[in-house]
Amino acid sequence: MSAGRLAGRTALVTGGASGFGAGIARRFAAEGARVIVADLAADAAETLAAELGAGAAARQVDVGDDGSVAALAERLGAEGLLPDIVVNNAGVGQAPAALEAMAPEDFERILSVNVRGIFHTTRHLVGGMRSRGRGVILNIASTAGVRPRPGLTWYNASKGWVITATRSMAAELAGAGIRVNALNPVAGDTPMLATFMGGDTPEKRQRMLDTIPLGRLSTPEDLGNAACFLCSDEASMITGVTLEVDGGRCL
Repeated sequence: MSAGRLAGRTALVTGGASGFGAGIARRFAAEGARVIVADLAADAAETLAAELGAGAAARQVDVGDDGSVAALAERLGAEGLLPDIVVNNAGVGQAPAALEAMAPEDFERILSVNVRGIFHTTRHLVGGMRSRGRGVILNIASTAGVRPRPGLTWYNASKGWVITATRSMAAELAGAGIRVNALNPVAGDTPMLATFMGGDTPEKRQRMLDTIPLGRLSTPEDLGNAACFLCSDEASMITGVTLEVDGGRCL
């Protein structure tokens, strides 16, 4: 029996307790990785880690808070759990609104989680990867960074930043043996969907589906499958790419 494509790896998944993050965590665990479910929702993280089995662990973290991420990195180092794979999945959305209507505190929340979160995790965890001469970072961006939807300007912009950061990180870290890629999911049937649509109704779902050629939303399993490939040795020659998992939305 195969040991799994990620056997022997330790993977940290931020925002891993629900939605796309949970799908990624489940697939990684199924492929043999030791998964650290890192989430602001500590109870949900514990529940998922228990489901994944003895090889999994739950850690509470606020990725938008540099001190919180620093404490997590220090704890993981002390426990011998510095990750070989970091999935920067934690993110927040926005409700549809004119760009000038967003309150400064809501903009700050998007910036804190979607942008600073990746900066913080990379800053505190890439050193361990450099010292081992290998590692994989996977950032969860969005089709919003490629084909923006009106009314979501500041969310779109945050995901465009993720795409550019991914390419730049890949260029800088390649010499250290670290690969960096991103996934661009289309809207998924996750807790964030109602936020993006400004409420969840059959009519709003259909309008969303009408923009996706394959006619369905992304699922956590879709993201888990794509993430597993990009983080495995099967993708050892792939870095700096953003892979659309979008049913043709960006065509």
